[in-house]
Amino acid sequence: NPSLIVLPTIGTAEPRTNFIPLTVILSVVLGFDIKEAASIGIIGAADGPTSILVATKLIPDSDIYGAIMVVAYCYMALVPLIQPIVIKGCTTKKERLIKMEYNPKNVTKGAKIAFPVIITIVAGLLAPESVSLVGFLMFGNLIRECGVLDSLTETASNTLTNLITILLGLTISFTMVADKFVTPQTLYIMVLGLFAFVFDTVFGIFFVKIINLFTKKKINPMVGAAGISAFPMASRIVHQMGVKEDKSNYLLMHAASANIAGQVASAIAGGIVLTLFL
Repeated sequence: NPSLIVLPTIGTAEPRTNFIPLTVILSVVLGFDIKEAASIGIIGAADGPTSILVATKLIPDSDIYGAIMVVAYCYMALVPLIQPIVIKGCTTKKERLIKMEYNPKNVTKGAKIAFPVIITIVAGLLAPESVSLVGFLMFGNLIRECGVLDSLTETASNTLTNLITILLGLTISFTMVADKFVTPQTLYIMVLGLFAFVFDTVFGIFFVKIINLFTKKKINPMVGAAGISAFPMASRIVHQMGVKEDKSNYLLMHAASANIAGQVASAIAGGIVLTLFL
C-alpha cells in the first residue's frame, strides 16, 4: 500500500459521497460484465490500492485488468489538474471565501493509539473484505504513534514504500500487452473513470452545500471535494484554493479530515463491492 503511513487527524470529518453505482450501470451499458463494471466503478474513489484489490479479486484474468490499474493511478496523479477546475465550476466566490475556525487541541497518546484500532474494528464489522486495506493503513498509524518502533516506522514510510511502489508498477506493466491494452475498451475505461472521479468531487461539494442549508456554522464547500482517497493531494488543493481567495483562510486540517475519511471510506466501499460481486 503506497500510503502505508498516515498520521491520524482528529477533527471534523466531512461525509464522503460516492458515484460508484451509476458508473457501474454505465459500464454495463457499454458492454462490460458486472464484475468488470464494479472494478471500473471503484476508480472514482481515486484510490489505487483499492482498485488493485477489487480488480485482482473480481477479474484477475480479464483483458482490462491492466487498463483499470493505469487509469486509477493516472487520475490520482491528475488531481491537481482536474479538481481545481471542478471546484471552481461548482462553487461561487462567496462560497470559497467561507472561513472555518481552526482550533488546534492537544490529542492524548491514548487517543492516537486507539484511533487505528477502532477504525480497523469498525471497518471489519461493516465490510470484512476491506480489512486487508484498512488494516495496513491503520497499522502504519499504530507503529508510528506507539513511539517504540522508530526504525520500523522509518523503513515502512520510506524505503519499503518506494520498493513496493516500484514492484507494483513493474507487475502492472507486464499486464499491458499491446493487443489487450490498445483497444476501445481502454478508452471507455478512461472516460468512465474520469466520470466517476469528477462526479465524486461534484457530489462531495454539493453534499456540503446541503448541510449548510441546515446549519448556522457554514462549512466551506471546497472541503467536500477533499472527500476522496487521494491523500494528501486533495486536501492540499483545497487549502491552496482557499488561501488564493483569502490568505487568512486556513482549510488544510478541515480538508485533511475529509481526505482521511475518504481514504477509509474508499477501502470500505471496495470491501462492500467485493462482498456483493465476489
